[in-house]
Order: sequence, then C-alpha cells, then structure tokens
Amino acid sequence: MSTAPDLHTTEIGDSGERVVFLHGLFGQGRNFTQVAKSLQPELRSTLVDLPNHGRSAWTGSVDYVDVADTVATWLRTAYDGEPVHLVGHSMGGKVAMVLALRHPELVDRLVVVDISPAPSDGAGEFEHLLTSLTGLDLAAVGRRSDADEQLAAVIPDERVRGFLLQNLRSTDGGWHWQADLDLLLRELPSIAGFPEVEGTFDHPVLWMAGERSGYVRPEHEERMRELFPRTFTVTVKGAGHWVHSEQPEAFVSALRVFLLAD
Repeated sequence: MSTAPDLHTTEIGDSGERVVFLHGLFGQGRNFTQVAKSLQPELRSTLVDLPNHGRSAWTGSVDYVDVADTVATWLRTAYDGEPVHLVGHSMGGKVAMVLALRHPELVDRLVVVDISPAPSDGAGEFEHLLTSLTGLDLAAVGRRSDADEQLAAVIPDERVRGFLLQNLRSTDGGWHWQADLDLLLRELPSIAGFPEVEGTFDHPVLWMAGERSGYVRPEHEERMRELFPRTFTVTVKGAGHWVHSEQPEAFVSALRVFLLAD
C-alpha cells in the first residue's frame, strides 16, 4: 500500500502488465479488490482512491481536467512514465477518458465502464443519495447498523445502502464520512458533465455498458468514436450501472479478453 501527496492507492499482484482502476461517485479503489484478485497472476492492479473519496485528499472543487492531470502526475511519478491499462467506471470513466486524451503516452489500453463522453442523466438520483447521506445524524450513530437503520426509509435498497456506508468511518472522535459529501453535492452538475477536450486517443478502447443502464446510448456513439476511433463495444447482460459488482464474472472475463489480447 502506498500514499502519494494527493492520492491513496493499493497494489494487488506482483506480476504481469499493470491495470489501474478508477472508481465512480461514492466509490473507493477497494471496490475493485475482488476483480483485481481475479486478474492475477497475468495482470497486476493499482486501485486508486480519487480526490474527495476514500483516503485521498479533499480538494475543494471538482474538475475532470484537474483530476485527470492529478492521476497522470501520480502515474508518471510512480511508474516512471511506463504506460498502463486504465479502467474507469462512471465518474472514474470520465476521468479515464480525459486522462487518455490529455496524456496518451501514459495509457496502453483503455476500458470505459457504463459512461459516455457526454453529460449524464441521473443527477437527480445522485442528488437524492447525497442529500440522504448529508442528512444522517452522525451523533446518533453508535454502530454502523444505526446508520443503516436511519437510511432505510429514504434509501430502501439494502445493497445501495451497504455500498454508500462503506464511506462511513469510526474514529475516537465518533463517526465521519471519508468522502467530501458537501462538495460532491455542490459540484454535482460538474460531475454530471463532460469537459471539452481536444484530440483523439488512437489505442484500443473497450466501452462496456450495462444492459439495464441508460448511461451508454446510441446517440453517444458518434462522439465516442470521434475521440476514441478504435472503440470496441460490449453490453453485459443482466447488469445495471454497477457492472463490476452486479456481473463480476462477465466483467472479469471481458477485461481478460481485452487486456490480454495480442
């Protein structure tokens, strides 16, 4: 496990080409732990906590270009500029796309999971989740189960609550959120958007969509292929937005086929 000035990362595996995972909103690098273990021994993985999430620093703003440049600087320093395979889900997929366009020398193959290079619908859902979390009375939380009970009325899906509550941490001073929820709520329009970025990324790209998700749509394909002309599209049956957790075997299989291809 290593810590850079801006990013917290975890290493899994010690052989093979390197895959770097970037999580989505509310996530942490450790969300990809089981996926990374399943890629061994052919591939080694780096799990990144993006800014304002997990154990990485809070920045006071959200800007995809800034975040992509931060990750690029970390990669350049940590791995001496050697290119890596880059996998990004949702918000992390947008970071990955911007990074590949701005720093193509750092990326060998790119995997974009259930997100498009376009403004995203669904901000209302995330606003509801963020508002629910910020409204949680942490002073009344003695155990994690207390937080779960508080949220049950407004977030009825137990799986979603469990995912969100991974951000809740206990210290001697009580419970606190690792993610900067106030910032993420304030910057949600920026998170839902996608910046204007020049250039193209002329390496292989796997664009993976969940069958039951609406974040990858036919009208996005033209822009995707303008920016990433060597795009291959895969739709994962039975998966919604969180493809890697809903259909992990299919997700790992697609990664293996794409990343290990000659």
